[in-house]
Amino acid sequence: MPKPRVDAAGGFAALAYTLKKGREAGGVLKLYTRLRSRNACKTCAYGMGGQAGGMVNEHRSFPEVCKKSIQAQAGDMQRPIPPEFWERHSVEDLSRWTSMQLEYAGRLTRPVAWREGDTHFRPISWTEALDRLAADLKASRPEETFFYGSGRSSNEAAFLMQVFGRAYGTANIHNCSYYCHQASGVALSQIVGSGTATLVLDDLDRADLAIVAGANPASNHPRLIVKLVELRKRGGVVIVVNPLRELGLVRFRIPSQVGSMLFGSEVSDQYLQPHVGTDIAVFKALLKAVIERGGIDRGYVAEHVEGWDAVEADAIATPWETLLGTCGLTREAIDRAAGAIVDARRGIFLWAMGLTHHEHGVDNVIALANLALARGWVGREGCGLLPIRGHSNVQGVGSVGFAPSVKEAFQKKMEEVYGLPANPGGGLDTYRCMEAAHDGKIRVAVLLGGNLFGSNPDRPWAGEALRRIGTTAYITTKLNEGHVHGRGRFHVLLPVLARDEERQATTQESMFNYVRLSDGGAPVPEGELKGEVEAICALASRVLPKGPFDFERMTDHRAVREAIAKVVPGYAPLGSIDATKREFQIEGRTFHAPRFPTPSGKARTSVPALPAFRVGAGEFRLMTLRSEGQFNTVVYEEQDLYRGIDRRDVVMMNASDAARLGIAEGDAVVVSTETGRMHVTAAFIDLPPGNLAMYYPEANALVPRRIDPKSGTPAFKSMAARIGKA
Repeated sequence: MPKPRVDAAGGFAALAYTLKKGREAGGVLKLYTRLRSRNACKTCAYGMGGQAGGMVNEHRSFPEVCKKSIQAQAGDMQRPIPPEFWERHSVEDLSRWTSMQLEYAGRLTRPVAWREGDTHFRPISWTEALDRLAADLKASRPEETFFYGSGRSSNEAAFLMQVFGRAYGTANIHNCSYYCHQASGVALSQIVGSGTATLVLDDLDRADLAIVAGANPASNHPRLIVKLVELRKRGGVVIVVNPLRELGLVRFRIPSQVGSMLFGSEVSDQYLQPHVGTDIAVFKALLKAVIERGGIDRGYVAEHVEGWDAVEADAIATPWETLLGTCGLTREAIDRAAGAIVDARRGIFLWAMGLTHHEHGVDNVIALANLALARGWVGREGCGLLPIRGHSNVQGVGSVGFAPSVKEAFQKKMEEVYGLPANPGGGLDTYRCMEAAHDGKIRVAVLLGGNLFGSNPDRPWAGEALRRIGTTAYITTKLNEGHVHGRGRFHVLLPVLARDEERQATTQESMFNYVRLSDGGAPVPEGELKGEVEAICALASRVLPKGPFDFERMTDHRAVREAIAKVVPGYAPLGSIDATKREFQIEGRTFHAPRFPTPSGKARTSVPALPAFRVGAGEFRLMTLRSEGQFNTVVYEEQDLYRGIDRRDVVMMNASDAARLGIAEGDAVVVSTETGRMHVTAAFIDLPPGNLAMYYPEANALVPRRIDPKSGTPAFKSMAARIGKA
């Protein structure tokens, strides 16, 4: 395995990559023009673009751009898939293609369909596809259907899709967040009464301590690294909690800063590397050390926190031997981190799927939040809790109701304005819909973007589940594994415009609860593409021509925004955004005073139990993760530059474990779990002995179907595995 050819993330390698992508997109100037258009970024929910122009954030800071933005934009600027592609490549052939090969097949510009027994996809007209899909929905009971959404869609499309589903009669409406940050939403809703970030972008500029837990923003949200570097320049402290020592969380060359480009910037002050799946023990140990240092904000917890006495008593009563023995960290490391926490005046806590992808994901977030509450760092300026969300509009999709159940105020408005009765029990979430599909209980599934197949645990089971559905319809821009492995007995791919190609404006919401307006208007590939809203309305009007919602009128995006403004809490300014062009912060979600939308007005905390996840003799703790060359399930590059790995069929392990097993780097090995086996190659990285890591989504073949009971999120990062020579 080649070692990293760079000594820091970012830098000149990122600039060279930008030039390469520019050439692929038809020229650097052409790519730059698309990136600078008044459209929100298509990748992570850190957010940029909109009415201030592309590559600009809420602060009007420029240039705000990263490798992920460039990858997504260049991907959308690919040439159309030629008609002969479908004749040349059978379904069996395409089933052997990797995620990267499918991504680079080109833009889907004409509908194609597959029927059980066919060997190839075949072209189909929009009319035939929609008529067949509408007929299948009409012939099915609502409970035999589900509607799934990706976080890359617009608020307008997501709102219409969920209204369509509810008017049709099903609450089996869910989005990709159920497999990523749903645990964060559940935990935050319990703690502060709102399921999103408690802070705004400005707060990152006021903090003097940041804890980054279970996240790798250097690869997945690179612009966030700038804020961490700036925090350190102000004299602050950055503590990373991550089993893997990631190059980009140690040292980063920021392209927009000359000094950083030349000499590199240190990102973190302390790097804690616990065993996989032991975050609760880490956060309890830090809390215990803070208590012993007298670092609890007694006035704050007494006045603003419910349940604190039990949390503190639990931390005091849990022996140090138990906590340290579980997580594998030393007392000295915990004491050093706790000292920095106690010395800081304002702290922010950031996390991603390293915390949520466990059977105890909700409890992980609660344990981290307890540490923030101990210091009084929720509901104050320069402080707060920040789930680092992936898809650019995954938060907005949830805000506009694309979920099995919505909040009471939302439900009442939907019934009052549109006559849509509330469903008190809610519908099935993502995993429960997959179970129903596997049991043969789903007849029709409509999927707005995303790769549901690739996002599931137990890949063979996931493929079987989706292939047992009668009809599957994917509204999409490009090909992915789900379109091949997740096809129902009748299966159609409907091509739509990318966000910046839309003929009308759309809106998106960032992880900071900030709503942006995207103008659209970029050149459209030649073909038969529709806007997402147009496609949804064309289907809905066929199924519900006399329903409670006038879908034909809703092809006007302004009308959709006016409808959203009437019913979605905090979205009232959306009704006039076309006239004002004023992007806005959603009220009632972020807190600069410790008064929360809970029954008591206080934060509500609880005691998370240490998880029972254990490994037996000869077993390792295995987690899945992304590479530097991918975004969610989309693989742009086989090479993982920052880890020095040039292929994806690898298992990453500690060199001492390998030596004990007689394994050399590059050896062929077999990794097995209770779910499956994979033949891969050994690669050595810096992570604690006894732990392994493999690339998602390929390694989902090894992930058991174990689910966090509180959030419905699969445990992609808590597996017991064995490894041996092939």
